[in-house]
This record gives sequence, structure tokens and C-alpha cells, in this order.
Amino acid sequence: MAKKLRAWTKDEVKALKVHSKRRTPVAKISKEMKRTERAVRQKAVNLGIGLGHRR
Repeated sequence: MAKKLRAWTKDEVKALKVHSKRRTPVAKISKEMKRTERAVRQKAVNLGIGLGHRR
């Protein structure tokens, strides 16, 4: 059974950008946002921002 996709809120996008600047590890971001690491990485790619060691 597929999981239902949850839309990203403006606040979540802002938080993701802050984490990008602080170079927070993806694992920590995903736990905080209650999203998978893959979802967090994909959103970052779509926004054109770097995360963690991939900068």
C-alpha cells in the first residue's frame, strides 16, 4: 500500500533552507521534519539547495 504524500508547507521549506546554511546532517533533518531522508534530499534538489556533505 502506497503512503499518502504530504505537501511541503512554506515553513518547512524555510526550515530546510536554514538547515542547508547550517549544514545540518540529512538524518537529523528528516527526523525533525518527520519525513524520509529521500524526501528531504529530493526537495532540496528541486529547490536547488545543497544539504550536508553533498555541497
